Amino acid sequence: MALISTADGYYTLINVFTVKPENQQRMYDEIVGVTDIIKRFPGFVSANVHMGEDGSRVVNYAQWRSEEQFEAMQRHPSVQGHFRRCRELAGIDSVFCRVAYAHDGV
Repeated sequence: MALISTADGYYTLINVFTVKPENQQRMYDEIVGVTDIIKRFPGFVSANVHMGEDGSRVVNYAQWRSEEQFEAMQRHPSVQGHFRRCRELAGIDSVFCRVAYAHDGV
């Protein structure tokens, strides 16, 4: 589960996949399916997927212990097919960041 905190220093990736509504479920399935592979890589912390209500977007919020560990995963042959399928299904806007502020209502 994602823990959003300024103290953790996690490397965070937010991907916004813009899809045709008929491809939203395929995009979701692709992301969730590859998580079984990605979660085994050193440095993986969490992955969360959000589906836009209008069917045109899927948002993936992923946390890694470091940028280097994330990049090592990206280069691995076992995930290259996943990245190719994502590019075929969607336009992708990626934001790489660290948490600057977090507040909860409790």
